[in-house]
Amino acid sequence: MKTIPSFRRGLRHNRGFRALLALVGCSSLGLGADEAAAPAKEEPKAEATPAEKSEADGELRNWVALSVGGAFVDGNDAAFQRSRGVPAGALGGVEDFHFEKEGLFKVDGRGIFDNHDYSIRLELSRPDKGFIRAGYEQFRTWYDGSGGYFPGNDQWFELYDDAFAVDRSKVWFEGGLRLPKWPEFTVRYSHQTREGEKDSTTWGETTQTGGAGTRNLVSAFWDLDEVRDVWEADVRHTLGKTDLGLGLRFETASHDDRHDLRQLPGEAGDAYVTQKDGTDSSLLNLHAFTESRISKKMLLTAGYAFTDLDTDLSGYRVYGTAYDPDLAQRLPSVNTFEGLQGGSRLSQHMVNLNLMLTPWESLVVVPSARFEKQDIENTSRQGLPAAAGEWTPTPYQTSSDRGLLDVSESLELRYTGLTNWVFFARGNWLQGSGDLEETRYNLGTGGLALDRATDDSRVSQKYSVGANWHPLRRLHLAAECYHKSRHNEFDHSRDTTPNATPSLSRYPAFLRVHDFETDDANVRVTWRPANALTLVARYDFQVGTITTKPDDLSSRESVELTSHILSGNLSWTPFSRLYVQAGVNYVTDETDTPAQELTQSVRGSENNYWTAHCGAGFVLDDKTDLTAEYHYYRADNYLDNSAFGLPYGVGLEEHGVTASVVRRLSRRVQVSLKYGFFTSQDETSGGNNDFDSHLLYSTVQYRF
Repeated sequence: MKTIPSFRRGLRHNRGFRALLALVGCSSLGLGADEAAAPAKEEPKAEATPAEKSEADGELRNWVALSVGGAFVDGNDAAFQRSRGVPAGALGGVEDFHFEKEGLFKVDGRGIFDNHDYSIRLELSRPDKGFIRAGYEQFRTWYDGSGGYFPGNDQWFELYDDAFAVDRSKVWFEGGLRLPKWPEFTVRYSHQTREGEKDSTTWGETTQTGGAGTRNLVSAFWDLDEVRDVWEADVRHTLGKTDLGLGLRFETASHDDRHDLRQLPGEAGDAYVTQKDGTDSSLLNLHAFTESRISKKMLLTAGYAFTDLDTDLSGYRVYGTAYDPDLAQRLPSVNTFEGLQGGSRLSQHMVNLNLMLTPWESLVVVPSARFEKQDIENTSRQGLPAAAGEWTPTPYQTSSDRGLLDVSESLELRYTGLTNWVFFARGNWLQGSGDLEETRYNLGTGGLALDRATDDSRVSQKYSVGANWHPLRRLHLAAECYHKSRHNEFDHSRDTTPNATPSLSRYPAFLRVHDFETDDANVRVTWRPANALTLVARYDFQVGTITTKPDDLSSRESVELTSHILSGNLSWTPFSRLYVQAGVNYVTDETDTPAQELTQSVRGSENNYWTAHCGAGFVLDDKTDLTAEYHYYRADNYLDNSAFGLPYGVGLEEHGVTASVVRRLSRRVQVSLKYGFFTSQDETSGGNNDFDSHLLYSTVQYRF
């Protein structure tokens, strides 16, 4: 077990720091300023506490670790940062900090510059009173904003720096009251933000394809600015054999996001597209639960939750000679909309009931039921171009009402009556129904542009069985399989959109039935042929189909998905100073559709890949540890279909090697050095996202 150091001796000779801790402790406990500032009184010596005894024994409870390093990248910085999760360049700071005072006051922190990785956590606790905690944390996620690559003429767009990043931060406070024989009260508050830029899966058009027509290759990105505030309160109490709980959650959120896209760059019709999406919402959730031990063989749990969500929408989409153009920079487009205003209201009730029965020591039966009811109302108003090239928008109003009722049941059985065997079986069933009313009015003419009413029903089932078997002390076998199906029906009692060819408004009322079927089986073997060697192997197989019945047509299987997953792991400790771990995974994931037989522009999807890893650690002596790791990834699914459509599949190969050394200079000081080399060849991007990188990182830890 790792020992945690202490700073007690140093504190005895640092009166200023001791005074600061005393002030923080008094303020947190709510003492008055006069009382906190009063001089300390001499108190009679008492028996040493466990913390003081550990100090006398020289236990080091606190530590600080400082680190510095950097990544040197030859190639695409954005692809490296997304793959490794660290910036290209220098980084470092406080890797880890921990300080505690007699187990009552604790501080933990971290701060790594240029990776925007910061956190601090403070806690003041009394086991018989309660606790107060507060903190701040921030971390960064890196994104690659590159677009598509067209191999027909080696087309690749670099319109801006595609090294994007999104920062997430949270300031939080939590307090709890833990008085003996009293209910447990807990309150929490957090202020959360998400800000930055990330890539988009929607790409802009270009005709610069060497005569192959218009293709969507031009990269786009999101500019995010989101804020959320969450207030929570919970109370929990035990009465006899029953636990009771009640909770409240209130949440407000504001999203001011922008989607920027470029159409036909460098061509006639070049346009900057800006779509602004504004969302303001408030959520109220009330929930309660009870857990009752009725007898030694019967446990009953029940829960209820009510959620009310109110959302306001705003936004626009405009084309111009710059992003977010003013009126003089606007360009006409049939895809423009302006002045979006609207909102939605969700009301949800949910009930859960669970009963655990143990009629015999070797048999456990768990029946459960779940009820959910939703009502959703939506309305919006926006201005759309009356015709291509016209500036005066035509106002439209859209509304919808959605009702939903789902009832689901489940039954789980577990039997252990046979020596070295465990059998289990589960069944899940769901029955649901709903209705949807949709209308859309042209407020300029007063005409009804859309009037649709849909009743829907759904039935789903899932059955799974499995067993665990220990035929030998060092051999364990496990197997499980399941079958899952879902049947959706849609009855469009009213629909003003024509379903006949060549109408472009045939969905969604064009569909009548959707069926989903999934079969899955997996087996796992764990074998320990020797005390120092453990082998694990697993195989998963899954096949799924989707069957669709359009309006006035027969049903047809539209998609078949087949997956095979093979994996193996090895752990070996030949002697106490050395360990070796290795693993390999092979996945085949293929999709077939009838469209492949009709057109070359649609190809079957393949997502087959290899992953492998190997790691070893060696204790060189009592003060030095060595470790090394290797990682490999290979996907060879790239298909150049550019003559008929977009290229499909992924072609990517990555290697990563790391090595580190840890040296304990004394019981207080420890240093470590880590080196890593990573390389990536991306066939999908035509090599434009390739990189080779070297990572060097060192850490010094001091315990006190």
